[in-house]
Amino acid sequence: MWQGLILCAALTLAGFGISLLPGISDSGVSPLVFSLLLGLVLGNLPAARGLATAAKPGLGFATRWLLRGGIVLFGFSLTVQQIFVLGPKIILLDVLVITSVLTAGYFIGTRILGMDRETTLLTSAGSAICGAAAVLATESTIRSRPAAASMAVATVVLFGSLAMLVHPLLYPLTHMSEGLYGVYIGATVHEVAQVVAAGDAVGPDALTNAIVVKLVRVMLLVPFLLIVGQWWLRKNATPTEGPAGETAKLTIPWFAFGFMAMVGVNSVITLPEALQSALILAGQIGMTMAMAALGFETRIEKLKALGIRPFILGLILFVLLIVGGGAASQLLMG
Repeated sequence: MWQGLILCAALTLAGFGISLLPGISDSGVSPLVFSLLLGLVLGNLPAARGLATAAKPGLGFATRWLLRGGIVLFGFSLTVQQIFVLGPKIILLDVLVITSVLTAGYFIGTRILGMDRETTLLTSAGSAICGAAAVLATESTIRSRPAAASMAVATVVLFGSLAMLVHPLLYPLTHMSEGLYGVYIGATVHEVAQVVAAGDAVGPDALTNAIVVKLVRVMLLVPFLLIVGQWWLRKNATPTEGPAGETAKLTIPWFAFGFMAMVGVNSVITLPEALQSALILAGQIGMTMAMAALGFETRIEKLKALGIRPFILGLILFVLLIVGGGAASQLLMG
């Protein structure tokens, strides 16, 4: 197992190093993305094929346990009190955005673009909720193929980065107040880091509201995982080989409850700032190691087989978030 963990740790260290380089550190691109790309490149080198066998147990541990542990520790980024800062309409807005994007994305991906259900669901979840973290959490719940998860991460990073650049340019054209525009950013931009970058480019009021709305969106990942787990089981239920003809059992995302437990702890106990930062960093490292393992196990030929359709779906959802999210923000919060 140690070979795989060392490999993931090296890719994670390299990913963090790249994210801190001048010109990249302010881009809002997470170390998760760089570690995924490095793992993808290394894993597809002919010389690495032998390493893949020896590293497989450690890679499996990273994509399963380090990922889930990272998501649990991510709960220290949030508090229940943040939900009430802007009122209950924020929850309604986020639920509306998530539900609309998920529903439209799954329908368009499977019925119109003819994509497989795994890639469609992962891409839609990443666009609707919180980018790469949502893709990884959903992947852990439905046990999808590495190629599907990698492609979904690529689409949400691309269009999340585009949204981060587009929102500050759109602000003068919308005639929204700075605070309302921050709500719009938080409800529609993919990654937390991208929300921070876009909100900061608009102004302090926009940044504050954007972070709150985005973190409420992140909290909604938990009920989504519970719902999608049950739905996925029914959608893919097949008799097992057992004599009783039993059906596959529901994979309960226990890490989602751990995530909520950490949010609860963070809401009632004021941790020392250094400790809280260390726990959040540990969670990010865990998720980044899982992303590195995911990239290493992804084969480029499998990505080629998926084609350009996931990017078309990502573009459609990007437009839906920009247009529909803006209308919903003004309707509910304006």
